[in-house]
Amino acid sequence: MTPQAWKRVHNALLTLLTALVVVATLFPIAWMVLSSLQSTADLQLGQISLANPRWENYRQMWANVRFGVYLRNSLIISGITTLTACAFATLAGYALARFRFRGADLFSMAVLSTQMIPGIMFLLPIYFIFLWIRQTFGLPMVNTYWGMILIYTAFFTPMSIWIMRGFFAAIPHELEEAALIDGATLFGAFWRVILPLSAPGLIATGVYIFLNAWDELLFAWVMTSTAEVATIPIGIRLYIGQFQNRYDLLMAAATVTTIPVVVTFLLTQRWFISGMTAGSVKG
Repeated sequence: MTPQAWKRVHNALLTLLTALVVVATLFPIAWMVLSSLQSTADLQLGQISLANPRWENYRQMWANVRFGVYLRNSLIISGITTLTACAFATLAGYALARFRFRGADLFSMAVLSTQMIPGIMFLLPIYFIFLWIRQTFGLPMVNTYWGMILIYTAFFTPMSIWIMRGFFAAIPHELEEAALIDGATLFGAFWRVILPLSAPGLIATGVYIFLNAWDELLFAWVMTSTAEVATIPIGIRLYIGQFQNRYDLLMAAATVTTIPVVVTFLLTQRWFISGMTAGSVKG
């Protein structure tokens, strides 16, 4: 077989492998959407088809559970967490990428080491700390927006610092030096030159934080017990057990919940991939 023929076979195999990966990735999503249009009886019998789609499931989904309240709570908590963690990660990542100070390497390793500890190890300590704060200072932390925002910000900031650190390290120092020669202050050079250039990294970091905060269930389940604060994952969980195992409504809720995530990722995927890649190989 000639080299050209081998190359064509190689490309065909890669194309086939890519197609299989895409199908395997999209199959659970397609199954979820199709299941959201079936009745519970059909789901239990495994009879899934588009012959008689039950759009009624989507109306019942909003009526049986306060889905709009859960959606509002997730948007508030995830949105503020994203803004807060991005601000901390930007400043810390810039400092680690640009300045050499005593303890910089130790701080960098300490930040990275926090990602090696399973989140569940922090669950009880954080819960008791929140109770102590309530008893000592009278400041409620459990069942509050700021309690959840504080937890998520603490969890997602360390990895975000590493993403931003790698992205800042990829920006040439000469750009800041030119701005300083032109009379800009150090903060002015950061604000007017470096920060706009780091926009893809900021978007990638923001998407990373938002998606993780949107999907988190364990801490939301323990730290919130009222519908006024609970997030989307808890609302979806209520379709199992509380309402006679309505898997049809569960799939409808999961479909609606997935839409904002998919739209966000599709709109920012170019910056997300470039930012994550820079954060993984630079610095």
